[in-house]
Amino acid sequence: QVQLVESGGGSVQGGGSLKLSCAASGPIVSHMGWFRQAPGKEREGVAALYIGGGSTEYADSVKGRFTASFDNAKREVHLLMTSLKPEDTGMYYCAAYIEWTTGRPSLEDVKYNYWGQGTQVTVSS
Repeated sequence: QVQLVESGGGSVQGGGSLKLSCAASGPIVSHMGWFRQAPGKEREGVAALYIGGGSTEYADSVKGRFTASFDNAKREVHLLMTSLKPEDTGMYYCAAYIEWTTGRPSLEDVKYNYWGQGTQVTVSS
């Protein structure tokens, strides 16, 4: 069973930065992603990685501001968030799935069947 544990959330002023981390254990996964959900809104994909090839995909709303990376030695995925805006506020979840036949990252949450417990990010104006 894949287990994911997030860390690094917190409160920051607009324009600031935060780095989220997600430690994976259990079977090796092929895809990992970061999703967020704000109160009253649907969950949205923020960043996705294909671990096998290192490719990434980002939501338009975070392109140029967020960077996802994978530390293979530690089996950790990170999300560096810069130039944060109040609209980035929400619960951030790390997710993963195993599917080695397609080498592309995906922001579709329905593909993910392993989820972390979430970490809160709050950006004040």
